Amino acid sequence: RACVRACVWGCVWVCGCVWAAQTTFPVERVEQLEKWIDDMDGVLPPLKNFILPSGGKTATALHMSRSICRRAERRVVPLVRSEAADREVQMYLNRLSDYLFTLARRSAQLEGKTESIYKRPG
Repeated sequence: RACVRACVWGCVWVCGCVWAAQTTFPVERVEQLEKWIDDMDGVLPPLKNFILPSGGKTATALHMSRSICRRAERRVVPLVRSEAADREVQMYLNRLSDYLFTLARRSAQLEGKTESIYKRPG
């Protein structure tokens, strides 16, 4: 007979193996990120070109954080497809990466730093 216990985080232990319960995430957190993005977009110049990770140390660190967040989002996609995680988890990571991008631009603006525009080689 297998021993089944639940841990604090909602995981289920069966004979020492961990089986994660479905991950849920409140949609209100996604909506909050969207509001913060909209607030910052209101004071930023319109984006007309692709920009490279630039704009000073703070902005560059935020751009790096964004790329890590995108990687996490890609890894969550199979979990959402298999219904091991709610779609809101993927939505949150998507909005979080957009928030980090917008925050990087705002940081560069507040620090008076220039953002590098991507130019096609050739």
